[in-house]
Amino acid sequence: MALTQTKKNEIIKQYARKDGDTGSAEVQIAVLTADINNINQHMKTHRKDYHSQRGLMKKIGHRRNLLAYLRKTDLDRYRTLIQSLGLRR
Repeated sequence: MALTQTKKNEIIKQYARKDGDTGSAEVQIAVLTADINNINQHMKTHRKDYHSQRGLMKKIGHRRNLLAYLRKTDLDRYRTLIQSLGLRR
């Protein structure tokens, strides 16, 4: 259910702003988005898994806060990120 390390490294490499960047808002949002998509697939088959549902809601809230921060600090980076991730905002 969780992301594999290789998939996570691919996401980090794609959205990193410089070499070795793992903590920028873009990378964190991209990793959270991939994790949220995986949990959504799990929730489609296991509708009564309330523990996973709570984890999903926490991840969505964390991503929402990071997106608000990015929108407030750099609007151009925000727009390119939501377009590349396919988020509706």
